[in-house]
Amino acid sequence: MFDILQYEKELEEVVCDGQIPVKIASGFFWSEGPIWDMEEAVLYFTDFRPDLIYQWNQDRGLEVYRRDSNSACGLAFTRSGEILCAESISRSITKINKDKKIDIIADKWNGRCFNSPNDVIVKSDGAVYFTDPYSPDIGNQKEIKENGVYRVDKNGEVHLLTDMNRPNGLAFSPDEKLLYVDDTNEQLVRVFQVKEDGGIKEKGILIRLDTGWGEGAADGMKVDIEGRLYITGPGGISVVNPDGKLLGRIQLPEIAANLCFGGKNMDTLFITAQTSVYALKTNTIGLPDSSRHHRR
Repeated sequence: MFDILQYEKELEEVVCDGQIPVKIASGFFWSEGPIWDMEEAVLYFTDFRPDLIYQWNQDRGLEVYRRDSNSACGLAFTRSGEILCAESISRSITKINKDKKIDIIADKWNGRCFNSPNDVIVKSDGAVYFTDPYSPDIGNQKEIKENGVYRVDKNGEVHLLTDMNRPNGLAFSPDEKLLYVDDTNEQLVRVFQVKEDGGIKEKGILIRLDTGWGEGAADGMKVDIEGRLYITGPGGISVVNPDGKLLGRIQLPEIAANLCFGGKNMDTLFITAQTSVYALKTNTIGLPDSSRHHRR
């Protein structure tokens, strides 16, 4: 069942009654990692277990973009338009070049294999930030004790920034002075100050999500141009202002896994929700993070 639960009037600047999602694709095991290519008007997203990456366009519909994705989860665009993949099975961050050749961006820290890279984003200076929780159901031997948040600098050097119980989705504030990372097991979002050298310093907890709201766990996260956060988790999508105040929740008929802004005017929220992908028109404009990078 779809519903909008409004706790603060500011939610009306995002979405209000009468705005309902449209199911644009279905039949997936667990859809994840959506990113929007503004230039080509294409949505890319992953389906975890079948090891597939899809592309969807309003006119062409749904197509397979890449097979044998090594259970890729999160996706992001580089500044020059290649697609980055957080691959669980290969335990690496890879790059799909425009000729579809695959390059490894990072697969080890201090000589040890990552646990299970989950989500990835790119800062405006080209640095790659990603989360690496341990997923015992995948069966990888844990070589790194930390469940970390990492940064890959322009020279390809990997830096461990922090560790937490189970880091998952991550996003920058509009000015990139803050980094938000959610912890699936702790059901909360941590906020960090981004230092000039690309490192981070924890400022505290932005919000704790309540499992009493419904199914789901802190997972994907995006930010709009006003700095509001959109967090998939218990009971759908929690909309939170930069001060951590919960403005409301967007409930879906399925567990919401991840999301991104897209569409012609960056005012459509694309939501990967377990077996289906939804599009929801909003009253706001999404922060042009991945979507400012074009494929061609």
